[in-house]
Amino acid sequence: MLKLLNLGNLPGQQSMLIFHALARLGFEGLVVVSPKVPLASIGYFQDVTKEIDLDYCKKTGVPVMRREVGGGATYLDENQIFYQLIWKKGNKLFPRNIKEVFSYFSQPACDTYKDFGIEARFRPENDIITKNEKKIAGEGGGDIGDSMVFVGGILMDFDYQIMSKILKVPDEKFRDKIYKSMEENLTTMKRELGKMPDRNEVVTSLINNYEKLIGKLKPITLTKDTINKMIELEHWFNSDEFLYKKTPRIPKGVKIREGVEILYTIYKARGGLIRTAQEIKSNVIENIGISGDFQFYPKGELNGLENKLKKTKRKERAIISKVEDFYKDKNIESPGVEPEDVTDAIMEAK
Repeated sequence: MLKLLNLGNLPGQQSMLIFHALARLGFEGLVVVSPKVPLASIGYFQDVTKEIDLDYCKKTGVPVMRREVGGGATYLDENQIFYQLIWKKGNKLFPRNIKEVFSYFSQPACDTYKDFGIEARFRPENDIITKNEKKIAGEGGGDIGDSMVFVGGILMDFDYQIMSKILKVPDEKFRDKIYKSMEENLTTMKRELGKMPDRNEVVTSLINNYEKLIGKLKPITLTKDTINKMIELEHWFNSDEFLYKKTPRIPKGVKIREGVEILYTIYKARGGLIRTAQEIKSNVIENIGISGDFQFYPKGELNGLENKLKKTKRKERAIISKVEDFYKDKNIESPGVEPEDVTDAIMEAK
């Protein structure tokens, strides 16, 4: 029988550290939790210096955390209820294909919204939207050790103002545009219903809907082993090495001269934003960094793709051939991001 951890509100980062710890401990089941203290979170493949206004977060005391699943930068607080599903790779109760994981396990959240009179459906690659096409939940997933995880959040309410402030933007006019765009395209239960729903009622509905899909869940409490693993992981997750791990840097000792260029690009694929930073020498890729808010499974293979592309002639045919071969050899799944998208992102770099 799969297990249930209904944790209420946990201090800030612990609400996200919990699924990282449980995945490493072989837990299988559902976690329902909200952060007691607000925090900013970025996806595993993102570059924190490009996505988050770190000065603002430091000034206001908002902690910043990288999670080990894909998706974009976001603001988390107690008005969001997070569902975190964890299972061991190979468990036959769960879909094997990442695309199927997202569509299959989004249904309980959609049904929960419907229980409160809000029509909602899954929209590929990782959103839940209302009948008016407004986003009401974003989701992420991927591999952690020998486990798979799928995470998402029920938006009872959302602080658009704070979210617009934690994001890195080129200027304040752009920040205002982000705020207005979020108000127009992102909704919540409070906005849809005209009032704040009762948290306990939402949690009960969410758990019931997951049980309809995956069977009865056995309630348990946090163990000492889990708490110790969370404490251990907190040191690593708060380290500069992990938080800044995807920041593209010009390699040390390389002199920028005639024939040597550093190129950057931001490319929008159906499955998310792709950023590249490339060191090009005589039209050959010497080094490349790839980041973004996409999903990529197995997540550790993104570094392998970067290595595969080194010493590649910067020509479309050569690049797509290598990317396609890599996807096939490593059984890569990146919903909404095809080899053609990776190639286009590289070729469009300026």
